[in-house]
Amino acid sequence: MTRFLRVTRFVMRLVLLLSLAGSALLTSGLLLACGFGPAQPDVVPIGVIYPLSGSQTATGVDLKNGIDLAVEVVNGEFDLDLPLAREAGLPNLGNAKLEALLADHAGNAGQAVAEVERLLGQGDVVALLGCYNSTVTQAASQKAEAVGIPFLNPDSTAPVLTERGYHWFFRTTADDTIFVQNFFEFLADVEAQAPAGTDLDLSSVAVVYENSLFGTGVAQLEIEQARQRDMRVVADVPYSAETTDVQAEVLEITQENPQLVMQASYQSDAILFMQTYKQMGFRPQALLAMNAGFISPAFVQTLGDDANYVLSREVWAPDIGGDRPLVQQVNDLYRERFGTNLTGNSARSFTGMIVLADAINRAGSTDPAEIRQALIETDMPAEQLIMPWLGVRFDTETGQNTLARGIIVQIQDQAYHTVWPWDLASRELVWPMPDWGAE
Repeated sequence: MTRFLRVTRFVMRLVLLLSLAGSALLTSGLLLACGFGPAQPDVVPIGVIYPLSGSQTATGVDLKNGIDLAVEVVNGEFDLDLPLAREAGLPNLGNAKLEALLADHAGNAGQAVAEVERLLGQGDVVALLGCYNSTVTQAASQKAEAVGIPFLNPDSTAPVLTERGYHWFFRTTADDTIFVQNFFEFLADVEAQAPAGTDLDLSSVAVVYENSLFGTGVAQLEIEQARQRDMRVVADVPYSAETTDVQAEVLEITQENPQLVMQASYQSDAILFMQTYKQMGFRPQALLAMNAGFISPAFVQTLGDDANYVLSREVWAPDIGGDRPLVQQVNDLYRERFGTNLTGNSARSFTGMIVLADAINRAGSTDPAEIRQALIETDMPAEQLIMPWLGVRFDTETGQNTLARGIIVQIQDQAYHTVWPWDLASRELVWPMPDWGAE
């Protein structure tokens, strides 16, 4: 009898335990069905690292403004054909708000690494974005790779950045290999369309560049491409972007009298070179700039009419919005907020943040590995971009956006106008550059 009671009690306890477990599972299921599952974050923080002090402050502010507008679009409700624009916040994360945690690298790679460590030390940053300067981006993304957190780069163009075999690095912009190819395709088109008898001489070129990762990488590509096309590289002129005097460099250039100048400079050095070119009376047939300082807002603001007729590779210009209402709508919004048009820099940082936010939302998680996977799966069509790209789709091995491309703009009347490809052009190309003071 005693044994019978013990067995009976055991069975009753087992039934009770199973009943309690079933109730817990049922309760959990009801909670999930009613939206009371695991807590969703109120805020999703992204670390954003740009040069907000030092010689590139104006560029850094331009980039920051693009980020700020993207965050505003994601967190608000806007009638725009952009991902996440029409619903407030990140819907797959309970409408959590996006937050940009800004960090200043001041153009210094070591400072950028320290800022990455500081941001990651806060414990809740789910991804990083930056850093504009290729050398700085190289160092900061190396740190991100070591700890395993997504790093999205909207604006650095050194090809080596996507040649390192990294798993956590993604770049939305085209790189300098594409841009340099664009230069020489443009020159071929200019030569092909020149009227018979035109005195067009594309035989000699000076390559001028700041001597960090960005400039040296550009110069190597330009020299290789020029020699493949039997163009004479008559001057190879590196210099420090922190220089305050370029008379020796400009003298070297003028002594060779090149027909073309291809130049890679940041903001203060681009302005200094233009001032020195004028002072020394040098004017090539064309100056083809590798973006960067030549499209900084301070370039035209400082030089005025002396900035006119410079050609630059670009990733964006206001006039490409002629057949794309979204471009004009976002530019109008930007001008309303910041009092000026978007630039190639702010358009790229804006787009980078939108792409990253879209991936986080599709991941439905703040887990870095799941965000990385969502970035790999990104397939954003051109219609959802303000850029003149074919879309955003990352190479699974390199993290490079395979659908990015460039345009060429010319400064005319102190404004940037698309002049190539011809089908996107809003102004006729002015060639050659008029002499200083001549229109």
